[in-house]
Amino acid sequence: MRRLVGFAGCFLLLVFGCGSNPGPSITLATTTSVQDTGLLDALVPRFRDQTGIEVKVVAVGTGQALQLARRGDANVLIVHDPESEQRFMDEGHGESRRQFMHNDFIVVGPRTDPAGVRGAKSAVEAFQHIAAAQPTFVSRGDESGTHLREKLIWRKANLTPEGGWFVQGGAGMGAVLRMTDEKRGYTLTDRGTFLALRDKIDLTILHEGDPLLLNRYSVIVVNPEKHSAEAHARARRFAEFLADPATQEFIGQFGVDRFGEPLFVPDAKHAPAAEPEA
Repeated sequence: MRRLVGFAGCFLLLVFGCGSNPGPSITLATTTSVQDTGLLDALVPRFRDQTGIEVKVVAVGTGQALQLARRGDANVLIVHDPESEQRFMDEGHGESRRQFMHNDFIVVGPRTDPAGVRGAKSAVEAFQHIAAAQPTFVSRGDESGTHLREKLIWRKANLTPEGGWFVQGGAGMGAVLRMTDEKRGYTLTDRGTFLALRDKIDLTILHEGDPLLLNRYSVIVVNPEKHSAEAHARARRFAEFLADPATQEFIGQFGVDRFGEPLFVPDAKHAPAAEPEA
């Protein structure tokens, strides 16, 4: 009976993890588009299999990701707003920053296109058409990289959108695309998330190709002073993993089988790693 009780106790310890030490891990704060497209769901297990390191993913907007890192609540970041990234580095919060892939932003909306966005010659002109016609426009409204780019386009158009037609989504890209579809409105989105959800929504691409819509993704290793030496070393391994030729090849093929085109373009070999901040 004592042996049976002892066996049962050991079994419960195994099941519930009582007394066990967690394995090595890092916390990754990432833009929602990398999560919504499914890319992280594919990359994280590959990294874990290669290194034994678990990645705890916190998917938020770029602005929130940078704030988490400032507080010391993230070891490594995937973000996509060059201006706020550079400010983060200048403030001394990051050790290194490296671009490792890109795609582009696109303006999407209903096929009937009541605002006449299809005829716009630039992203600024597309936004001017929307503001003039005032159909529903759903903004991310969350200080994400997409939202920051949207605000930049509004500024360049010399417009301050307001009124009932301008909706602050306050959510991730996938949720905002679904909201835009429900309201038969317009929004700015990254191409990858749109392609990943294209079969579930009735929106179409109405403007693309403007250089202002280039969408660069960077990996930032947070300042080592904010974490243990072990956690920092793991974060650097994750950044190196993203830039590794095998991972870059995988990124370049991700989405081709399902969508007929990749969701992201790998470019780490064209973007040298940034030197650590002094």
